[in-house]
Amino acid sequence: MTILKLKYRLMFDRHLSKGLRGTLVLLAATSLFACNQSNSGVSDASSTPVPTENSAAIALEKAESKIESAPMITTPVSNPDLLKNVSATVYKDANCGCCKGWIDHTQSNGLSSTAEHPKDLSSLKDRYKVPTEMRSCHTVVTTDDYVFEGHVPAKYMEQFLENPPVQAMGLAVPGMPVGSPGMEYQNKFMPYQIMQLNKDGTTQVYVDIESVEQQL
Repeated sequence: MTILKLKYRLMFDRHLSKGLRGTLVLLAATSLFACNQSNSGVSDASSTPVPTENSAAIALEKAESKIESAPMITTPVSNPDLLKNVSATVYKDANCGCCKGWIDHTQSNGLSSTAEHPKDLSSLKDRYKVPTEMRSCHTVVTTDDYVFEGHVPAKYMEQFLENPPVQAMGLAVPGMPVGSPGMEYQNKFMPYQIMQLNKDGTTQVYVDIESVEQQL
């Protein structure tokens, strides 16, 4: 942890101006730790995925390049018919705030879901063959055994399930991008990629999300 903090400090000193530094620290903290919120302030490290040093650096780099032009986030448009024929189980930490935000987003778009809180989320992700670099705070498994990892917008869940590629087992949004469904924060948005998870363990870009409007 000490080494990680030192690298963050060096990154800030080399690349960030004083005017942006405080904002980016807040964005990074929101993106990386919002899903670990707990009423007691203590969480089980074995049950909650910890973002890697590399993912944190990438999040900070994206924030630095995009924060000045970040668009205003509007209330997502809900379509109760979008996922009305889809049922799924959401596996998450019991105290994950952004997971609850994502559940609200998908249920308002018709998803029928129940939440479970396994003691060891990492083992569950192993079971469903979610690559380590694709992981986020929650894992969703439909009754048809398709896997959706992290803050995937309902719009793209429906698009995928309407015509799933033969080689695919699901979609993932790695990490916790600010501005994705369930990760809304003021008017901030960081572009991100929705990745396709393939049955052979490979991944590929499913779609690039460059604006808030693409999620609606």
